[in-house]
Amino acid sequence: MAQFSDRMVPEVVQVFWAAMARGEFITTAAAEVGTYREKGMRWLRAEGGVRPRRGRDLKGRCLTFAEREEIALARAGGESMRSIARRLGRSPSTVSRELSRNADRTGCYRATTAHAHAYVRASRPKPSKLATNLQLRRKVQEDLRRRYSPEQIVGRLRRQFPDDPEMRVSHETIYQSLYIQSRGALRRDLGSACGPGGRCVDPAGRPANAATRFRT
Repeated sequence: MAQFSDRMVPEVVQVFWAAMARGEFITTAAAEVGTYREKGMRWLRAEGGVRPRRGRDLKGRCLTFAEREEIALARAGGESMRSIARRLGRSPSTVSRELSRNADRTGCYRATTAHAHAYVRASRPKPSKLATNLQLRRKVQEDLRRRYSPEQIVGRLRRQFPDDPEMRVSHETIYQSLYIQSRGALRRDLGSACGPGGRCVDPAGRPANAATRFRT
């Protein structure tokens, strides 16, 4: 069963990480979110010192923990789903889906349990965009064969498809598809861009990795 932790609340931990990015001391960053230095240290250790991507844009489509607390209190008070949705600025279907997905077996809805369940579901591995969008995959493969680096490919896609978000991908995703996911499934499909044994090489013949970039 998923256990709730304040690490699952982006509107708290992302404020802490934003303060750290500004150069604040751990004690100051922790104080900004109403916690103490030791907990800030635990957050840093848990993420390996790297700011997590999840929740950086706090105005997303996902419900926040504060909204789930509002839903729990309102339902306990007998408020209708439409009334809750109107107060939160959400659609009634969003509130209905939240209650059906995250209530317990008895129909009781608790904010901490619901948030933990939603966090775990969102953490499950999902198919890479390069695996599901074949047009995007072909463009990336073509540019890799031309020896563009993942960073260069991202910039080229933005220029070539400025109004198509489906033709966007991060350079991290390209690196993962080359060297991590499914033992480098994208790398295996590059054919002539890879040397003997499936090792991708740059024009100088060096193995390509996160530190060695493809060159034009």
